Amino acid sequence: MLYQQMKYFMSVVECHSFTKAAEECYISQSAISQQIKALEKELGVELMKRSPRSFVLTPAGEYFYRHGKSILGEIETLKSETIRRGEDELTMKIGYLRCYGAQELHNAIAEFSQLYPEVSLSIVNGTHEELYHLLKSKQVDLVISDQRRAFNHDYFNYELLYSDCYVEISNNNSLSQMNSLTIEDLRRHSCILISSKEQQFNEQDYYQNTLGFSNQFLFADNLEEGRLMVVSNRGFMPIEAVGTLPPPAIGIKRLPLYHHKKQLQRNYCAFWEKSRTNYYIEEFAELLRKLLRQDS
Repeated sequence: MLYQQMKYFMSVVECHSFTKAAEECYISQSAISQQIKALEKELGVELMKRSPRSFVLTPAGEYFYRHGKSILGEIETLKSETIRRGEDELTMKIGYLRCYGAQELHNAIAEFSQLYPEVSLSIVNGTHEELYHLLKSKQVDLVISDQRRAFNHDYFNYELLYSDCYVEISNNNSLSQMNSLTIEDLRRHSCILISSKEQQFNEQDYYQNTLGFSNQFLFADNLEEGRLMVVSNRGFMPIEAVGTLPPPAIGIKRLPLYHHKKQLQRNYCAFWEKSRTNYYIEEFAELLRKLLRQDS
């Protein structure tokens, strides 16, 4: 039985006419009639009773139309999804936080590229909100970010690890002599955040109203700029240990950050849309989690 013959039969039934169906399928009326006769011959049953200007479906034809319609729909879905996944296998776009400074993501990208050279990786960074919108608009396939919202059931929310929070502060700041710091200790010092200009308000709002910082806020475009501000004693910079952090730069002290007598922690996850999942996305997320957890 040919897929195309089934489509011709469905078109004739839905158009109530061999002539209109032939026009819709871009073939001649005699050709579409011959294809349906060939279909009946293969099935060994008559699907329609023909008269000079019309036709009626037989009970077998009614059954074949009703169930064949849903089967064709499934085939079309299978076809389009197979094509989409084939395209997705060629390129995978990954987003990560611009304040991320540990080495495991770099190692995961290197190892993944060695294991799957057929996949071209495209890497972008951004704030939490920027990455969220990139994922929602399907501009990236996978995002590595902290959890700031309730998990969405339309996405895989693949928990990587709970990361300990630290602050980097200048050796010239008297607080650098302490073994740990609290949010209260830091209240008179400026808090340096990594953010684009467009997202500064959102980052400040999160640190103020969710994490409890009541500081003046300064902003840097990237970690390097932020650390230059720290070493010049302009303020402190919050840092999450999402994996193995490199030693602090010369002139900077890195201290654990406490809140309510516990070291502050953030939940880091890999997020991707369930309807767009594929083998490579799942493999990368699992590879990154293994690298992070073996070093934690």
